[in-house]
Amino acid sequence: METGSVTTPFGQRPMTLGMLASQKAASELQADQSVDKWKIYRALCAAKPLLGVTDRALAVLNALLSFYPKNVLSEENGLVVFPSNDQLSLRSHGMAEQTIRRHLAVLVEAGLIVRKDSPNGKRYARRVKEGEVGEAFGFSLAPLIVRAEEIERLAAEVVAERLHVQRLREQLSLCRRDVAKLIETAMEEDLAGDWEAAFSYFRGLVDGVPRTPTAERIATTLEEMQTLRDDITNRLETLLKAKNTRGNPAQTERHIHNSNPDSITELEPALEIKQGANSGRTLEPYAGAPAEKQKHDDRNTAEAQSRPGSDGAGMKSFPLGLVLQACPDMVSYGPGGSIANWRDMMAAAVVVRGMLGVSASAYEEASATMGAENAATVMACILERGGHINSAGGYLRDLTRRAERGEFSIGPMLMSLVRAHGGATRRAG
Repeated sequence: METGSVTTPFGQRPMTLGMLASQKAASELQADQSVDKWKIYRALCAAKPLLGVTDRALAVLNALLSFYPKNVLSEENGLVVFPSNDQLSLRSHGMAEQTIRRHLAVLVEAGLIVRKDSPNGKRYARRVKEGEVGEAFGFSLAPLIVRAEEIERLAAEVVAERLHVQRLREQLSLCRRDVAKLIETAMEEDLAGDWEAAFSYFRGLVDGVPRTPTAERIATTLEEMQTLRDDITNRLETLLKAKNTRGNPAQTERHIHNSNPDSITELEPALEIKQGANSGRTLEPYAGAPAEKQKHDDRNTAEAQSRPGSDGAGMKSFPLGLVLQACPDMVSYGPGGSIANWRDMMAAAVVVRGMLGVSASAYEEASATMGAENAATVMACILERGGHINSAGGYLRDLTRRAERGEFSIGPMLMSLVRAHGGATRRAG
């Protein structure tokens, strides 16, 4: 046996039941037991989350192991190392002596080493005639041999958990990409349905994942994201079947041609949009007969005209968070340098209108045609693209005329600006 009796700490350091248990376990060491010191150290580094030890405590343990003369820990070679704190400091990259003492206490408390104090508290060894170490006082490494199997098992659990989380992250990333592309397709094709609400719900799921999520949290989000993807896919397939059934080329032609090939897919992890009540809305695409669809569209237009800020051509307004994500420069022109709601956004649009030289009549015409929210959104886009537009007023009037003919949609413009910003994390408000 490496240790045959209980040893208590020197000085005022108290004896604890944990120390007694560690000494008891070390005393059960068998003569033929051994372990590679660096192999068990690597296992300790992997298992540290489950053992309650820090990186710096392991750095001190590394220094202690460096004082052991053999690569294999065994009772035959002795298991007590006795370096001074000065020597430990040198091999711990200059760690302060007080810090070393604190981390030694952590290692003892974790049951990875056992104190074997001398009568005066010093660390030293008595040597026999042949120069070999006889009795030594310092720190016993016996627990590393006794607990080797346990440590390796804990290390394997940590590695397995890490791989599990990695796989879940990969699945979530793929599913997130699918949902972003499907919603983008539906918005660019101007398909019937509340796709803005779907996008808000999608961003709510993405933003709800913490920086360091647990496997359970990722799995829950993945399940919700997969449900959303399946719902969107089913609705798109329903719309496609309805178009194929009608067989009318005019119905299958794209309503909007987007010459910008930019996609929101690549920047989806960095979009920082916080949504409110819309996150619980569901998609309601319409897939009825052409005559019924016309009635449905007319009804939607009437409802849109009756809503505040949407009294023009019935164009759908986009979530304020998405608008400010695409047009972050607009925030500086809001009341007090921030935009918290659509009223602030419209106030900022009036300021920007005057700054860009857009006449009041041109802006009023845009508001009447597109709706107040959409007109403010267009002004934000013009501000963001100011360096590429020669006449902001003429550009706004052109967009207004196109909106009257049903040839203009804000969605592709917003997505292009979001893409241009590379998914910047600048927040609004």
